[in-house]
Amino acid sequence: MTLFDWPIWALVVFAYVIIQRLAELAYANANTRHLLAEGGREHGAKHYPLFILLHSGWLIAIALFAVPSAAPDLLLLNAFIASQTFRFWTLASIGRWWTTRIISAPHFPRVKRGPYRFIKHPNYTLVVVEIALLPLLLGAPAMAITFSILNAALLWWRIRIENEVLTERIGTP
Repeated sequence: MTLFDWPIWALVVFAYVIIQRLAELAYANANTRHLLAEGGREHGAKHYPLFILLHSGWLIAIALFAVPSAAPDLLLLNAFIASQTFRFWTLASIGRWWTTRIISAPHFPRVKRGPYRFIKHPNYTLVVVEIALLPLLLGAPAMAITFSILNAALLWWRIRIENEVLTERIGTP
């Protein structure tokens, strides 16, 4: 089955994810420029290309190998919709501080609103869910497992760097 043979619901979900990712990259790049102009510094830049490769590969693999069913699994579809609600809450809560890179400076505040009150890295929690959920929803369980493992390895690296960097920020206990 090719992407062109997918049922309309699967094409809509997949197109939404691609558009959403591109919009997030534009938002993140604008935030990155502003934060760097305000004295921020990038940390852990060496792993960033690996995230681009992972997320691009994830989407390409889904497009090439997923086999969505005629009707969506409603539990998975509702979980996906809930994850997107969590995404908007997370991004709205962190606002201009959200980037796809680690940009920090001691004079930057520590975000402690929204889901950041309860979870140290809510966006990474969301990405863990999405990396598994989208392939499962679109009929690609092997991709859910494979990319979840690769994502876990990269997040382990990134979170260690980010946790160290965040200790320098205003409002860190």
